[in-house]
Amino acid sequence: MNLFSDIRTLVIGALAQMEQAGELPAGLDTANVTVEPPRDAAHGDMATNAAMVLAKPAGKKPRDIAEALAACLAADPRIASAEVAGPGFLNLRLVPGEWQSVVRAALAEGGDYGRSEMGRGQRINVEFVSANPTGPMHVGHTRGAVFGDALAALLDFSGHEVTREYYINDGGAQVDVLARSAYERYREANGLEPEIREGLYPGDYLIPVGEALKTKYGETLLDKPEEEWLAEVRDFATRAMMDMIREDLALLNVHMDVFSSEKALYGTGRIEAAIERLRQAGLIYEGVLEPPKGKTPEDWEPREQTLFRSTAHGDDVDRPVKKSDGSWTYFAPDIAYHWDKIERGYDALIDVFGADHGGYVKRMTAAVKALSDGRVPLDVKLIQLVRLFKNGEPFKMSKRAGTFVTLRDVVEQAGADVTRFHMLTRKNDAALDFDFARVLEQSKDNPVWYVQYASARVNSVLNKAAGMGVDTSDTALAQADLAQLSHPAELELARKVAEWPRTVEIAARAHEPHRIAFFLYDIASELHSLWNRGNDEPALRFLQEGDPAAMAAKIALARSVGVVISAGLGILGVTPAKEMR
Repeated sequence: MNLFSDIRTLVIGALAQMEQAGELPAGLDTANVTVEPPRDAAHGDMATNAAMVLAKPAGKKPRDIAEALAACLAADPRIASAEVAGPGFLNLRLVPGEWQSVVRAALAEGGDYGRSEMGRGQRINVEFVSANPTGPMHVGHTRGAVFGDALAALLDFSGHEVTREYYINDGGAQVDVLARSAYERYREANGLEPEIREGLYPGDYLIPVGEALKTKYGETLLDKPEEEWLAEVRDFATRAMMDMIREDLALLNVHMDVFSSEKALYGTGRIEAAIERLRQAGLIYEGVLEPPKGKTPEDWEPREQTLFRSTAHGDDVDRPVKKSDGSWTYFAPDIAYHWDKIERGYDALIDVFGADHGGYVKRMTAAVKALSDGRVPLDVKLIQLVRLFKNGEPFKMSKRAGTFVTLRDVVEQAGADVTRFHMLTRKNDAALDFDFARVLEQSKDNPVWYVQYASARVNSVLNKAAGMGVDTSDTALAQADLAQLSHPAELELARKVAEWPRTVEIAARAHEPHRIAFFLYDIASELHSLWNRGNDEPALRFLQEGDPAAMAAKIALARSVGVVISAGLGILGVTPAKEMR
């Protein structure tokens, strides 16, 4: 059930009646007509922009349309009142029974309440994390992993068929650096002094890799030149790093459906095929780029390269795909990789990049648009930095990693649930502060604790009611006399339950899972507010001894909130709390 969608359908039907009656011209486009909560709750339960949207194409004044629409809607038994406001907005108030019916729907649908069919038949690929396989994941990867996984869950909840994908960047120079770094740890495992020179990876995490190399090869690689051991050590170390990354992701309960290798694109003709696709579209040419901004003529050596005419699809400059020496640029295999995803039949692609990849957005978007003839949209989500603190002081670096705080550091100190929720308390393109003391404190200012406290309170109500002999199954509670929920505070909480399906659709369309975290905080606040009012007004308490009908209705309301919180936390990848300790 989506009450906002139902009332919008009612509004569209009323507009159709007005067309039939000659009050509106036929054939008006109602796609932009919305029904949503008013900015000021005092104005009503819902508001529609129908008159404002249709006034110009209808050739009428907005207020004239709004007044006629109000009269039409007022005849429906679900509408308590319809009032025109301002230049032509229409504020609606619903009869209490509509909000009470939402509680029943949440109980009847359970974990499916709020699920949407908006994405039915749409296949979406969400590529996220995709960290270089050169070491453990750091805190920036943590935020990207949580965001990508929650976004995938949100899209799944809204009816899409979702693939979670990790692109292994194992085809560049960085994996050669990894091999040389691991080789030094291999030498160390054989009793020699490692030479961790500048440019190599210094972290202790490579010590076990060196020991594993010794177990496999003994001393046989010590006297061989680099060209004889580099490829084998590179593959060995890359596999070890990917095993570590999978373990790190599992700590956050993140599990990929697909791991794709950049290295697998080389020597297979797939890069050549993707570039040929662009060439056939007239988008590949030989040319010389202008010098980069800020470069003097002495710094710039003009070279003829193979270029992609990305400016034809919105980029600022054309981009090299092959260097003057005939080797591919970094961009070329990325083009081939996205061509592969298009060929796999996805209807939309989402890439989750770190903030340092901002300059890559336009060129990648241009490539996907060109490769798919504009059929497959690409949405690139940039993840801003995470600043770590402990009691207000900057958090120290990880010795194990050598240069950064690892995902494992964060999860071991804060826990996976707290980490996941807090990483979603800001929009992805806003910087986020993560203070280990603050995210664990028990206060209203800590959103994860506040939401979990609401979950625990609902569970407490159910347990106490069961102890009193009340049947607290969803089936039984759905049969309660919900007309007992008549107090404005109770109806306000029911209104919040009604907003859940709408919130899911808005968040899914915008690809913004942080909206779910915000909504959970809001509905938790409403529950806590009603709970606290019950301390002063016994009639508002969820447990009503001596009045089984009222108690069943109030428990049903609490349980409906629990349904929503459980579903929302499920999208965020957080386990609902049954009790607070």
